[in-house]
Amino acid sequence: MLSEGAVGEGLVADDGVIVGYPPERAVPAGLSVGRDARLRSGTVLYAGSQIGARLQTGHNVVIREQCELGDDVSIWSGSVVDYGCRIGDGAKIHTNCYVAQFSEIGAGAFLAPGVTFANDLYPGRADSADAMTGPWIGAGAQIGVNVTILPYVRIGAGAIIGAGAVVTRDVPAGVVAYGNPAVARGAVAGLPAIAQRIEVDAGVESRPRWRSHG
Repeated sequence: MLSEGAVGEGLVADDGVIVGYPPERAVPAGLSVGRDARLRSGTVLYAGSQIGARLQTGHNVVIREQCELGDDVSIWSGSVVDYGCRIGDGAKIHTNCYVAQFSEIGAGAFLAPGVTFANDLYPGRADSADAMTGPWIGAGAQIGVNVTILPYVRIGAGAIIGAGAVVTRDVPAGVVAYGNPAVARGAVAGLPAIAQRIEVDAGVESRPRWRSHG
């Protein structure tokens, strides 16, 4: 395990973790990681980032340089946070997610497995590379499984994006959106209660299973 920078007390790191991996890009040296981090095998933290307390990673997580992470961030197995990203306190990134360069994720937001961010409008063009910007995700927003979010898109605080959506335009705060392309379908506040959507499947003898009403 490399050690280039300041790592807080209480670090628990498996074998095969790299802390302070040197980036090839010219960035300020050093890495700051807050106390009580838990880093699982295969995690790579690049030098040049600022990470708060109690970071949790799954296996084979990569956090690139020039990122700023708040406290209590969780990033699970197989996910990559590319360089120049900002992630707020308590955000959770599930497995196999890709957070493109220059993306922002607000406090308490959640990315379900397989979420992909894009940040390059016209890949391969120099003018597009100069304007690269990933999505902006508001505080507490919930992004469903296998959602793709295109460059410059802003998703408002507390919004919910349904599974499999391709988000090409901004989504207001507190709105439920889904589809390809994703469109607003209603307000989060108007969602039916869980009890109205599911019922116990009495024919299953293992842990309780639920059957959707649709």
